[in-house]
Amino acid sequence: MTTTFCTSGAAILKAGAGISGAAILGNWDSLINQAESYINVMTRYNYIDNFAGLNADVKLILEEAASNLAAIYAINYDYSGITTRIEAEDRINVLWARLQQCLSLLKDQQSDTYIKGA
Repeated sequence: MTTTFCTSGAAILKAGAGISGAAILGNWDSLINQAESYINVMTRYNYIDNFAGLNADVKLILEEAASNLAAIYAINYDYSGITTRIEAEDRINVLWARLQQCLSLLKDQQSDTYIKGA
């Protein structure tokens, strides 16, 4: 299954140095697909099926949200290569906070017409 919202490169950059090589090799599409499905369910809108009709701004918000969540998954998978557990938790907290902001924008009813291109 191919990814829609982002590439593995975006998630790898956000996960940062020291994440497990096993998380990178062959698993990024799965992590990103999980993130994309999570975003669809949380926003109660199937952005994957309607992606082509979205404007560029909304696509970038979806890219940010999906890459943030995929990076969180990768960090959680094995953070033994990261200097300290506190550093791993800090990375996750920053990514999680921004993910929540993106989801808030995507769920905002006042943005609905803009997001769905009507």
